Amino acid sequence: MILQKAIGVHKGPPTEILLQVQGFTMYVATFITKEMTLCIILSIGHLYPVDILADNPEVIQEAAEAYYEKLLQRASSSPEFFSIPGGEKVKLEDSCVCFLPVYREDPKYKILVLTDPQAKERVLAIYLNQSWWPIEDIVKTADSSREGLIQVQTSGERIVLFVLNSIIFGMLERSSANDTFFVSHSAKESAKIFWRNGDAVAFYTVKIKGSLCDVNTSQCYLLPVLDTVFVRRKYRRCGLGMKILHDFCQSFVTEDALGISCPISADMYQVCHKFLQTHPEEQDRLWEVEAPGDWSQRVSIWLKIQLEPGLSDKNTVCQTASEEEGGCHVERAQDDEPRCLDAGQMNEVQLFICHSMIHFFINLLFLLSE
Repeated sequence: MILQKAIGVHKGPPTEILLQVQGFTMYVATFITKEMTLCIILSIGHLYPVDILADNPEVIQEAAEAYYEKLLQRASSSPEFFSIPGGEKVKLEDSCVCFLPVYREDPKYKILVLTDPQAKERVLAIYLNQSWWPIEDIVKTADSSREGLIQVQTSGERIVLFVLNSIIFGMLERSSANDTFFVSHSAKESAKIFWRNGDAVAFYTVKIKGSLCDVNTSQCYLLPVLDTVFVRRKYRRCGLGMKILHDFCQSFVTEDALGISCPISADMYQVCHKFLQTHPEEQDRLWEVEAPGDWSQRVSIWLKIQLEPGLSDKNTVCQTASEEEGGCHVERAQDDEPRCLDAGQMNEVQLFICHSMIHFFINLLFLLSE
Protein backbone atom coordinates (compact mmCIF):
# COMPACT_ATOMS: atom_id res chain seq x y z
CA MET A 1 0.00 0.00 0.00
CA ILE A 2 2.74 2.46 0.98
CA LEU A 3 4.82 1.51 -2.06
CA GLN A 4 1.81 2.00 -4.32
CA LYS A 5 1.36 5.49 -2.94
CA ALA A 6 5.04 6.19 -3.59
CA ILE A 7 4.96 5.09 -7.24
CA GLY A 8 3.32 7.36 -9.78
CA VAL A 9 3.64 9.22 -13.02
CA HIS A 10 5.90 12.23 -12.88
CA LYS A 11 6.85 14.28 -15.92
CA GLY A 12 8.97 16.89 -14.19
CA PRO A 13 12.72 16.90 -13.50
CA PRO A 14 14.35 14.49 -11.04
CA THR A 15 13.41 15.53 -7.52
CA GLU A 16 13.11 14.35 -3.95
CA ILE A 17 9.66 13.86 -2.44
CA LEU A 18 8.68 13.80 1.24
CA LEU A 19 5.67 11.53 1.74
CA GLN A 20 3.69 11.31 4.96
CA VAL A 21 1.68 8.10 5.19
CA GLN A 22 0.10 6.74 8.36
CA GLY A 23 2.53 8.45 10.72
CA PHE A 24 5.70 7.68 8.78
CA THR A 25 8.06 9.93 6.85
CA MET A 26 9.41 8.53 3.57
CA TYR A 27 12.13 10.26 1.62
CA VAL A 28 11.70 9.14 -1.99
CA ALA A 29 14.22 9.77 -4.73
CA THR A 30 12.58 9.96 -8.16
CA PHE A 31 14.23 9.12 -11.45
CA ILE A 32 12.54 9.94 -14.74
CA THR A 33 11.92 7.45 -17.53
CA LYS A 34 9.97 8.35 -20.67
CA GLU A 35 6.53 8.02 -19.10
CA MET A 36 6.88 6.88 -15.52
CA THR A 37 8.76 7.75 -12.37
CA LEU A 38 10.59 4.96 -10.60
CA CYS A 39 10.49 5.68 -6.88
CA ILE A 40 12.95 4.20 -4.45
CA ILE A 41 12.23 4.53 -0.77
CA LEU A 42 15.44 5.70 0.86
CA SER A 43 14.45 5.95 4.49
CA ILE A 44 11.46 5.63 6.76
CA GLY A 45 11.09 7.48 10.08
CA HIS A 46 8.29 7.77 12.61
CA LEU A 47 6.40 11.07 12.75
CA TYR A 48 5.24 12.68 15.99
CA PRO A 49 2.26 14.96 16.74
CA VAL A 50 4.27 18.19 16.43
CA ASP A 51 5.22 17.12 12.89
CA ILE A 52 1.72 16.32 11.61
CA LEU A 53 -0.90 18.26 13.61
CA ALA A 54 -3.13 20.69 11.76
CA ASP A 55 -2.22 24.27 12.65
CA ASN A 56 -5.75 24.89 13.87
CA PRO A 57 -6.59 24.31 17.56
CA GLU A 58 -10.33 24.16 16.84
CA VAL A 59 -9.85 21.21 14.47
CA ILE A 60 -7.76 19.39 17.09
CA GLN A 61 -10.39 19.94 19.79
CA GLU A 62 -13.36 19.00 17.59
CA ALA A 63 -11.70 15.69 16.69
CA ALA A 64 -11.07 14.97 20.38
CA GLU A 65 -14.67 15.80 21.35
CA ALA A 66 -16.06 13.55 18.60
CA TYR A 67 -13.84 10.67 19.72
CA TYR A 68 -14.80 11.21 23.38
CA GLU A 69 -18.52 10.93 22.58
CA LYS A 70 -17.96 7.66 20.69
CA LEU A 71 -15.79 6.34 23.52
CA LEU A 72 -18.57 6.87 26.07
CA GLN A 73 -21.15 5.23 23.81
CA ARG A 74 -19.20 2.02 23.31
CA ALA A 75 -17.43 1.86 26.68
CA SER A 76 -19.51 -1.07 27.93
CA SER A 77 -20.01 -3.00 24.67
CA SER A 78 -16.49 -2.80 23.23
CA PRO A 79 -14.01 -1.26 25.68
CA GLU A 80 -10.70 0.13 24.41
CA PHE A 81 -7.29 -0.17 26.04
CA PHE A 82 -4.10 1.86 25.84
CA SER A 83 -0.72 0.16 26.27
CA ILE A 84 1.64 2.35 28.25
CA PRO A 85 5.43 1.99 27.88
CA GLY A 86 6.37 -1.11 29.81
CA GLY A 87 3.48 -3.23 28.56
CA GLU A 88 0.72 -2.44 31.06
CA LYS A 89 -2.73 -1.83 29.55
CA VAL A 90 -5.08 0.89 30.80
CA LYS A 91 -8.80 0.73 30.08
CA LEU A 92 -10.13 3.84 28.35
CA GLU A 93 -13.16 4.84 30.39
CA ASP A 94 -14.83 7.99 31.65
CA SER A 95 -13.19 7.82 35.09
CA CYS A 96 -9.67 8.22 33.67
CA VAL A 97 -10.28 10.29 30.52
CA CYS A 98 -10.81 14.05 30.79
CA PHE A 99 -10.20 17.40 29.09
CA LEU A 100 -7.50 19.85 30.25
CA PRO A 101 -7.43 23.55 29.25
CA VAL A 102 -4.29 24.44 27.30
CA TYR A 103 -4.30 28.23 27.60
CA ARG A 104 -4.61 30.36 30.71
CA GLU A 105 -6.93 33.04 29.31
CA ASP A 106 -8.97 30.74 27.06
CA PRO A 107 -10.37 27.78 29.03
CA LYS A 108 -12.58 26.85 26.07
CA TYR A 109 -9.66 25.24 24.20
CA LYS A 110 -8.88 21.86 25.75
CA ILE A 111 -7.12 18.62 24.92
CA LEU A 112 -8.20 15.09 25.83
CA VAL A 113 -5.89 13.25 28.24
CA LEU A 114 -5.67 9.81 29.80
CA THR A 115 -4.81 9.74 33.51
CA ASP A 116 -3.41 6.91 35.60
CA PRO A 117 -6.31 5.07 37.34
CA GLN A 118 -4.08 4.66 40.41
CA ALA A 119 -2.78 8.25 40.46
CA LYS A 120 -5.16 10.75 38.88
CA GLU A 121 -2.59 13.55 38.93
CA ARG A 122 -0.39 11.59 36.50
CA VAL A 123 -1.14 12.00 32.79
CA LEU A 124 -0.26 8.94 30.68
CA ALA A 125 -1.26 9.98 27.17
CA ILE A 126 -2.93 12.65 25.02
CA TYR A 127 -5.39 12.09 22.18
CA LEU A 128 -4.10 13.81 19.02
CA ASN A 129 -4.42 13.15 15.30
CA GLN A 130 -6.90 10.27 15.72
CA SER A 131 -4.81 8.29 18.22
CA TRP A 132 -3.42 8.21 21.76
CA TRP A 133 0.19 9.30 22.23
CA PRO A 134 2.40 8.64 25.28
CA ILE A 135 3.64 11.84 26.92
CA GLU A 136 7.25 11.22 25.86
CA ASP A 137 6.16 11.00 22.21
CA ILE A 138 4.39 14.37 22.44
CA VAL A 139 7.73 16.07 23.14
CA LYS A 140 9.59 14.42 20.25
CA THR A 141 10.06 15.43 16.61
CA ALA A 142 11.23 13.70 13.43
CA ASP A 143 12.12 17.05 11.87
CA SER A 144 15.93 17.37 11.94
CA SER A 145 15.64 21.13 11.38
CA ARG A 146 14.20 21.46 14.89
CA GLU A 147 17.47 21.76 16.78
CA GLY A 148 18.45 24.27 19.44
CA LEU A 149 16.17 27.09 20.57
CA ILE A 150 13.18 27.42 18.23
CA GLN A 151 10.42 30.02 18.51
CA VAL A 152 7.02 28.50 19.32
CA GLN A 153 4.63 29.19 16.44
CA THR A 154 2.40 26.26 15.45
CA SER A 155 -0.46 24.63 17.37
CA GLY A 156 1.65 21.49 17.71
CA GLU A 157 4.50 23.47 19.29
CA ARG A 158 2.01 25.14 21.65
CA ILE A 159 0.92 21.68 22.80
CA VAL A 160 4.57 20.67 23.34
CA LEU A 161 5.01 23.82 25.46
CA PHE A 162 1.88 22.94 27.45
CA VAL A 163 3.10 19.37 28.04
CA LEU A 164 6.55 20.53 29.18
CA ASN A 165 5.08 23.14 31.51
CA SER A 166 1.87 21.69 32.91
CA ILE A 167 2.45 17.94 32.69
CA ILE A 168 6.17 17.15 32.75
CA PHE A 169 7.14 19.93 35.16
CA GLY A 170 3.78 20.43 36.87
CA MET A 171 2.97 16.75 37.46
CA LEU A 172 5.92 14.46 36.72
CA GLU A 173 9.22 16.17 37.51
CA ARG A 174 8.25 18.79 40.06
CA SER A 175 9.72 18.10 43.49
CA SER A 176 7.23 17.66 46.33
CA ALA A 177 9.32 20.19 48.28
CA ASN A 178 8.99 22.77 45.51
CA ASP A 179 6.32 25.40 46.06
CA THR A 180 6.86 27.06 42.68
CA PHE A 181 4.22 26.33 40.08
CA PHE A 182 3.94 27.78 36.59
CA VAL A 183 0.39 28.58 35.46
CA SER A 184 -0.57 27.70 31.91
CA HIS A 185 0.76 30.09 29.29
CA SER A 186 -1.40 32.27 27.09
CA ALA A 187 -2.18 31.39 23.47
CA LYS A 188 0.14 34.14 22.25
CA GLU A 189 2.92 33.72 24.84
CA SER A 190 6.33 34.47 23.40
CA ALA A 191 8.25 31.25 23.98
CA LYS A 192 11.14 29.17 22.71
CA ILE A 193 11.61 25.42 23.04
CA PHE A 194 15.08 23.90 23.22
CA TRP A 195 15.22 20.86 20.92
CA ARG A 196 18.10 18.40 21.17
CA ASN A 197 18.41 15.28 19.00
CA GLY A 198 14.67 15.09 18.42
CA ASP A 199 13.60 15.80 22.02
CA ALA A 200 12.10 18.94 23.56
CA VAL A 201 14.35 19.34 26.60
CA ALA A 202 13.69 22.89 27.86
CA PHE A 203 11.74 26.07 27.28
CA TYR A 204 11.67 29.70 28.26
CA THR A 205 9.01 32.40 27.93
CA VAL A 206 9.32 36.17 27.63
CA LYS A 207 7.02 39.06 28.46
CA ILE A 208 7.51 41.43 25.55
CA LYS A 209 8.06 45.13 26.23
CA GLY A 210 4.74 46.92 25.75
CA SER A 211 2.59 43.81 26.31
CA LEU A 212 -0.11 43.83 28.98
CA CYS A 213 0.97 42.64 32.42
CA ASP A 214 -2.41 41.01 32.96
CA VAL A 215 -5.79 40.84 31.28
CA ASN A 216 -7.26 42.68 34.27
CA THR A 217 -4.95 45.69 34.08
CA SER A 218 -3.95 48.38 31.62
CA GLN A 219 -0.31 48.32 32.76
CA CYS A 220 2.27 47.19 30.22
CA TYR A 221 5.77 45.80 30.66
CA LEU A 222 8.41 48.52 30.46
CA LEU A 223 11.18 46.14 29.40
CA PRO A 224 11.51 42.58 28.03
CA VAL A 225 11.23 40.11 30.93
CA LEU A 226 12.39 36.48 31.06
CA ASP A 227 9.35 35.05 32.81
CA THR A 228 9.53 31.24 33.06
CA VAL A 229 12.35 28.76 32.45
CA PHE A 230 12.32 24.98 32.71
CA VAL A 231 14.98 22.38 31.91
CA ARG A 232 14.07 18.69 32.05
CA ARG A 233 15.73 16.84 34.90
CA LYS A 234 17.83 14.48 32.76
CA TYR A 235 19.21 17.39 30.71
CA ARG A 236 20.48 19.49 33.61
CA ARG A 237 24.20 19.99 34.22
CA CYS A 238 24.55 20.52 30.46
CA GLY A 239 24.82 24.31 30.33
CA LEU A 240 21.35 24.86 28.89
CA GLY A 241 20.64 27.64 31.39
CA MET A 242 23.65 29.58 30.11
CA LYS A 243 22.48 29.10 26.52
CA ILE A 244 18.99 30.29 27.39
CA LEU A 245 20.27 33.44 29.11
CA HIS A 246 22.60 34.16 26.19
CA ASP A 247 19.79 33.68 23.68
CA PHE A 248 17.50 35.95 25.70
CA CYS A 249 20.11 38.72 25.81
CA GLN A 250 20.95 38.35 22.13
CA SER A 251 17.26 38.55 21.21
CA PHE A 252 17.08 42.10 22.59
CA VAL A 253 20.48 43.60 21.80
CA THR A 254 19.05 47.11 21.35
CA GLU A 255 17.49 47.23 24.83
CA ASP A 256 19.38 48.96 27.65
CA ALA A 257 17.69 46.87 30.34
CA LEU A 258 16.37 43.30 30.49
CA GLY A 259 14.39 41.73 33.31
CA ILE A 260 14.05 38.34 34.97
CA SER A 261 10.80 37.81 36.86
CA CYS A 262 10.94 38.04 40.64
CA PRO A 263 11.53 35.93 42.67
CA ILE A 264 14.61 34.29 41.17
CA SER A 265 15.52 30.90 42.63
CA ALA A 266 18.96 30.30 44.15
CA ASP A 267 19.77 27.84 41.37
CA MET A 268 18.88 30.45 38.76
CA TYR A 269 21.05 32.99 40.60
CA GLN A 270 23.96 30.57 40.30
CA VAL A 271 23.39 30.40 36.53
CA CYS A 272 23.13 34.21 36.39
CA HIS A 273 26.40 34.56 38.31
CA LYS A 274 28.26 32.26 35.95
CA PHE A 275 26.68 33.91 32.91
CA LEU A 276 27.52 37.46 34.04
CA GLN A 277 31.09 36.46 34.85
CA THR A 278 31.41 35.02 31.35
CA HIS A 279 29.62 37.98 29.73
CA PRO A 280 30.56 41.09 31.78
CA GLU A 281 29.02 43.29 29.09
CA GLU A 282 25.60 42.11 30.31
CA GLN A 283 26.15 42.98 34.00
CA ASP A 284 24.46 46.38 33.70
CA ARG A 285 21.51 45.05 31.67
CA LEU A 286 20.02 42.26 33.80
CA TRP A 287 17.54 43.16 36.54
CA GLU A 288 15.29 41.19 38.85
CA VAL A 289 11.90 42.84 38.30
CA GLU A 290 8.32 42.92 39.40
CA ALA A 291 5.70 43.85 36.81
CA PRO A 292 5.51 46.26 35.08
CA GLY A 293 9.22 46.86 35.74
CA ASP A 294 9.67 50.57 36.46
CA TRP A 295 12.85 51.70 38.23
CA SER A 296 11.33 51.25 41.70
CA GLN A 297 10.61 47.61 40.82
CA ARG A 298 14.10 46.68 39.63
CA VAL A 299 17.10 45.25 41.47
CA SER A 300 20.43 44.80 39.71
CA ILE A 301 21.14 41.07 39.59
CA TRP A 302 24.91 41.55 39.46
CA LEU A 303 24.83 43.98 42.39
CA LYS A 304 22.66 41.61 44.43
CA ILE A 305 25.09 38.75 43.74
CA GLN A 306 28.01 40.91 44.94
CA LEU A 307 26.18 42.00 48.10
CA GLU A 308 24.77 38.55 48.88
CA PRO A 309 27.38 35.98 47.80
CA GLY A 310 25.33 33.15 49.30
CA LEU A 311 22.81 33.57 46.48
CA SER A 312 25.17 32.02 43.97
CA ASP A 313 27.61 30.16 46.21
CA LYS A 314 28.38 26.70 44.80
CA ASN A 315 27.82 25.27 48.30
CA THR A 316 24.32 26.73 48.46
CA VAL A 317 21.12 25.40 47.00
CA CYS A 318 17.62 26.74 47.00
CA GLN A 319 15.14 24.81 49.10
CA THR A 320 13.03 24.26 46.01
CA ALA A 321 13.68 22.20 42.88
CA SER A 322 15.60 23.74 40.03
CA GLU A 323 12.73 24.26 37.63
CA GLU A 324 14.19 27.54 36.41
CA GLU A 325 17.84 26.49 36.42
CA GLY A 326 19.65 25.70 33.22
CA GLY A 327 21.70 22.70 34.25
CA CYS A 328 23.26 22.73 37.71
CA HIS A 329 22.46 20.95 40.93
CA VAL A 330 24.30 22.20 44.03
CA GLU A 331 24.52 21.05 47.62
CA ARG A 332 22.88 22.87 50.52
CA ALA A 333 25.25 24.81 52.77
CA GLN A 334 25.54 23.80 56.41
CA ASP A 335 25.84 27.45 57.41
CA ASP A 336 23.11 29.86 56.32
CA GLU A 337 24.99 32.95 57.57
CA PRO A 338 26.23 35.33 54.86
CA ARG A 339 29.99 35.45 54.37
CA CYS A 340 31.92 38.63 55.15
CA LEU A 341 33.50 40.36 52.17
CA ASP A 342 37.24 40.92 52.10
CA ALA A 343 38.76 44.33 51.25
CA GLY A 344 39.12 43.55 47.55
CA GLN A 345 35.51 42.45 47.30
CA MET A 346 34.38 45.56 49.20
CA ASN A 347 36.21 47.83 46.76
CA GLU A 348 34.67 45.97 43.82
CA VAL A 349 31.19 46.31 45.31
CA GLN A 350 31.67 50.02 46.08
CA LEU A 351 32.82 50.69 42.53
CA PHE A 352 29.87 48.76 41.15
CA ILE A 353 27.42 50.67 43.39
CA CYS A 354 28.85 53.99 42.20
CA HIS A 355 28.62 52.85 38.59
CA SER A 356 25.03 51.67 39.09
CA MET A 357 24.02 54.95 40.77
CA ILE A 358 25.50 56.98 37.91
CA HIS A 359 23.71 54.75 35.40
CA PHE A 360 20.45 55.19 37.36
CA PHE A 361 20.65 59.00 37.51
CA ILE A 362 21.54 59.25 33.81
CA ASN A 363 18.43 57.24 32.95
CA LEU A 364 16.34 59.29 35.41
CA LEU A 365 17.49 62.59 33.86
CA PHE A 366 16.77 61.19 30.41
CA LEU A 367 13.22 60.24 31.45
CA LEU A 368 12.59 63.64 33.07
CA SER A 369 13.80 65.46 29.98
CA GLU A 370 11.27 63.69 27.73
